[in-house]
Amino acid sequence: MNQNQPVQQQTSFAFVAASWVALIAGVIAYNVGLWNAQMALNEKGYYFTVLMYGLFSAVSVQKSVRDRLEGIPVTAIYYGLSWFSTLLAILLLTVGLWNATLTLSEKGFYGISFLLSLFAAIAVQKNTRDTQKVDQPTNS
Repeated sequence: MNQNQPVQQQTSFAFVAASWVALIAGVIAYNVGLWNAQMALNEKGYYFTVLMYGLFSAVSVQKSVRDRLEGIPVTAIYYGLSWFSTLLAILLLTVGLWNATLTLSEKGFYGISFLLSLFAAIAVQKNTRDTQKVDQPTNS
């Protein structure tokens, strides 16, 4: 093993579990809120699509940032689109909630569960990547 390489430690089970619980809790809470919401089906579809788009784009940001840090080539267009997509998903949710005829508590609920889901998706992706990296055999 190279002396200059940092030792990669295994991610703790507690952090992995907490990340998955946060992701599942955020997604379920958001979708239960949608299921019970008094809005048209097309509005529910909009909010569900924004959530799925946000989760995908957040994972793409984490992956592209991590790839760049590890020296894995990432095209500038993909890197930029990942960031743009994540910010766009947040903007789409914000605009949708701003114009929605929901109470402030409902708007806050959707906003917080959305952001919790995005953050947790990033953490789950990071943990998955860390676990794969530790499990890879090292070349001596």
